[in-house]
Amino acid sequence: MRVDDRRTPRVTLQWMQLGTTRLLQLTDALSDDEFAAPSSLTGWTRAHVAAHAALNAQALGRLVHWAATGIETPMYRDMAQRESDIEAASILPAQELRERLHDESARFAADLSALTPEGWSATVRTRQGRAIPAMEIPWMRVREVWLHAVDLDAGMGCDDFPPDLAATLMAELAAWLGAVEGCPAVVLQPIDGGEPVQMGGADLQIEVSGRRAELLGWLTGRSDGAPLAAATCNGHQISLPALPAWL
Repeated sequence: MRVDDRRTPRVTLQWMQLGTTRLLQLTDALSDDEFAAPSSLTGWTRAHVAAHAALNAQALGRLVHWAATGIETPMYRDMAQRESDIEAASILPAQELRERLHDESARFAADLSALTPEGWSATVRTRQGRAIPAMEIPWMRVREVWLHAVDLDAGMGCDDFPPDLAATLMAELAAWLGAVEGCPAVVLQPIDGGEPVQMGGADLQIEVSGRRAELLGWLTGRSDGAPLAAATCNGHQISLPALPAWL
């Protein structure tokens, strides 16, 4: 696993292209009725997921514009605007929404390809206010397209993630969740290959083992972790610990 892959456009742009293709294939294959059916995200239809994915490309495009021009351009004016825009887009005719997702995804990719070396090194801020170099923007889109492809509940799961992408995402999640107050001290042990990943403190560790895809689904809240096994440091089997919510 290479955590620095998050800031390596040569790597992340490939993951982004592959994930975008998968997302577009899934949405294009849905009938209009299936598009309007519930997704795996509570309260959202598949159309909501597609609307969010399209608007996220547009929002990240604002960060690319910021990096390219030096003109501060936040992703969103505020959270209320973000939510209302998603709701409005989710009720568009299905074909119009599919086309919007295609168009926004292509426009965002084109804007990224036009960044200069200086633009890639420029500092922008995420929705949460975190300062990042622009070279991390593609990774933000990678997470969106792959996880929301799963959220469509249309036949794709975390098993479909490229192994290096899954390992990088799992390491990032472990670092992020582990820094949240109250996160349990956990060692994530993939049984299908790869190094164990530490999350939280080093005391009273719990080992959670399972296939990497199952661990990733649990960490991202896409799974209740039912196939996983948890044990204390002395080998006693226990229930899975509760995790902080991620994003």
